[in-house]
Amino acid sequence: MRFRHVVQLIIKELRGLVQDRMLLVFILYSFSLSIYTEARALPEVLNMAAIAIVDEDQSQLSLRIQDGFYPPYFTKPEIITANEMDKRMDAGLSTFALDIPTNFQQDVLAGRAPTIQLNVDATRMTQAFTGSGYIESIVNSEVSEFVNRYRSTVDLPVDLTMRARFNPQLNNVWFGAINNIIMNITMLSIILTGAALIREREHGTIEHLLVMPVTAFEIMVSKVLAMSLVVLVASGISLIVVAHWLLEVPLQGSVPLFMAGTALQLFATTSLGIFLATVAGSMPQFGLLLMLILLPLQVLSGGLTPRESMPEVIQLIMNFAPNTHFISMAQAILFRGAGMDVVWPDFLWLLAIGTVLFLFSLGRFRAFLK
Repeated sequence: MRFRHVVQLIIKELRGLVQDRMLLVFILYSFSLSIYTEARALPEVLNMAAIAIVDEDQSQLSLRIQDGFYPPYFTKPEIITANEMDKRMDAGLSTFALDIPTNFQQDVLAGRAPTIQLNVDATRMTQAFTGSGYIESIVNSEVSEFVNRYRSTVDLPVDLTMRARFNPQLNNVWFGAINNIIMNITMLSIILTGAALIREREHGTIEHLLVMPVTAFEIMVSKVLAMSLVVLVASGISLIVVAHWLLEVPLQGSVPLFMAGTALQLFATTSLGIFLATVAGSMPQFGLLLMLILLPLQVLSGGLTPRESMPEVIQLIMNFAPNTHFISMAQAILFRGAGMDVVWPDFLWLLAIGTVLFLFSLGRFRAFLK
């Protein structure tokens, strides 16, 4: 490999990227507004859930239950009739509809254990599962306080003190910002390398390279290094400016160590992008292949849900995916302040997976040039 040829090819790749304004806008959006909005717009806690109450009792106890629902967890309860309940649920106006039956207070005081009906719109999954527990707790608390005539706390024999490490305020924005940066690093690196190769084939410039005194290895190395450099710089700026400054996410560990791990991840994903481009015949086909590869990488790698909750077969298969080890490494460094003594297995996995993908893609690329 001749270093001078690789440098010239890298410059050519960067010039081609600069001339593609849509890709530049996509890179800018993916590492700025996308990170900010997605971190802010998807709260994992209950937030302003719409609730309606059918109060058929009109008693002091039912009024206490109504007053138990207030922002920021719930909107102000809408008092409706029984006939309106199904219509509001069908129209999606209420996530929860609570039906307090007639003589509810009387039955509670008489010890008859009356039943309250709670209708839940389960299509709103996060609010439905979380909110049901909140509503049950609120109703039980208000009924207990009404029956006992005073607000009290139960003295337990064991005092459990919770210490939330690495995220003391339980702020979901911290996790959302870092996770979105990780996902966009994978997505952009695959798209940029694959799109660059397909664009050259569609424009006929790949034939110009074949008549030049450069090898397939030099061409592929230049594409990997050029697009990795672009994504690496963009992700580093996004991590400091958007995540750390704007979203106030504390970076506990070494940023250079994280960037070194990111470089290994980019080595693997850019090679994967070239492989997909050699398989796809056109840009639409590349987009379809990208969806088939990118969605499992994002969903099953531990970024959205813990890998421990997945079937063992899925865990075993995803051990050979670069995203799995990149997410593990990134969270350990940025959240827990881990050093090289902790994350070195993830570094080795990324290096091994990247090497295999690079060699396999190189073979496909050589066949692609013939």
